[in-house]
Amino acid sequence: MKKNYRFGIDIDGTVTTPESLLPHINKAFNVNLALSDITQYDLTAAFPVDSDEFFKWFRENEPEIYMASPIQQDAQAILSAWQKDVELYYITAREDNSTDVTYEWFKQFKVPYDKIDIVGPVNKAIKAREYDVHAFFEDKHANAVQLHEELDIPVLLFDAPYNREPIPTGVIRVSNWQEANHWIKKEFGI
Repeated sequence: MKKNYRFGIDIDGTVTTPESLLPHINKAFNVNLALSDITQYDLTAAFPVDSDEFFKWFRENEPEIYMASPIQQDAQAILSAWQKDVELYYITAREDNSTDVTYEWFKQFKVPYDKIDIVGPVNKAIKAREYDVHAFFEDKHANAVQLHEELDIPVLLFDAPYNREPIPTGVIRVSNWQEANHWIKKEFGI
């Protein structure tokens, strides 16, 4: 059955909670960061750590971190409700080493999907264009602006302390999945 729409959806900080990395960082680096301390997307700006050391640690611990990531409130229910009308294409900057754990996480939390594309450092707009998505859901400010400007589609930006720069018309800041659902129902009629 042909569905009416196709949505591109980021995973980390969008479907998962934006603070999901913090318990792991706090334990590994003996710090006590809260989400409000993360005012830039670059986590290393929030505490004194060598960026090479941090990224080496992150790469080694990615699968464990991703498997332990909590799901955002209402995400599963809303995505499940959309599935009858919408193809759900998850486009994530995760790396190939996280493929198995990503699928396992989706299974564990019963998150519906039509496709999961782990693109690593590739520009998400390339994949979103390839899949001809009608809207995108993102938490990284730079990605949200780029997706909107390159594809001329609405991008719902999940609000977090690290993405509070000004946004252009066409990037819609939402606080949670209920707000996203309300906006989608109004604009897409689903």
